[in-house]
Amino acid sequence: MKRSDVNEILLRGDSFIRSFGYVMPPFAYFSPEKLQSVGGLYKERQMGWDITDYGQGKFDELGLFLFTVRNGLNDDLKSGKGMLYAEKIMISREKQLSPMHRHFLKAEDIINRGGGTLVLELFAGAEDGSIDRNAPVSVPVDGIMRTVDAGGLLKLEPGESVTLMPGVWHAFWGEGGDVLIGEVSTVNDDRTDNDFEMKIGRFSSIEEDEKPVHLLVSDYDKWL
Repeated sequence: MKRSDVNEILLRGDSFIRSFGYVMPPFAYFSPEKLQSVGGLYKERQMGWDITDYGQGKFDELGLFLFTVRNGLNDDLKSGKGMLYAEKIMISREKQLSPMHRHFLKAEDIINRGGGTLVLELFAGAEDGSIDRNAPVSVPVDGIMRTVDAGGLLKLEPGESVTLMPGVWHAFWGEGGDVLIGEVSTVNDDRTDNDFEMKIGRFSSIEEDEKPVHLLVSDYDKWL
């Protein structure tokens, strides 16, 4: 992705988030220079902006907009105490696919915070961790168990949420409009805890055609 495209997506996404009355934390608006001076914690916990096209160069079709608001560490999970949780705010555009994947460790609540309908395609995991294309999938939707066939579609209207446990394969996209998504989960490590069905990367490669408005989490190793 070109940095100019990332900057445009970031500013447009920030406006969309704020249109629902969601107030971003102050560090969302730190300049790259400000983050360089104070960014150790944000780098360690992978907090901040995250715009990905999964390395495929077609963001409108295959991509996701995220901001990690808070996050613990894997060491917290290993010890069973401390900050064991994470929170994200995300945007899934209409017909923009977040591709089929599972998490090894992370349990997550995916919440439709507003906009269109959030559609999730679901599969259970087989014993070896691969996709089970035959077994039905049961997940709690706002505390009530729902069962869909393998590859079935679960549709969440604004205000509805689903809990996905580790190993549940899922893909999602917006229907009828862009969707503001909340995610509340156990500790999130996007560097190690995503297993994609497709041979794709989690982060985008950035072509630096202009200065970043704000750094992405994927920029931290280079900038901080």
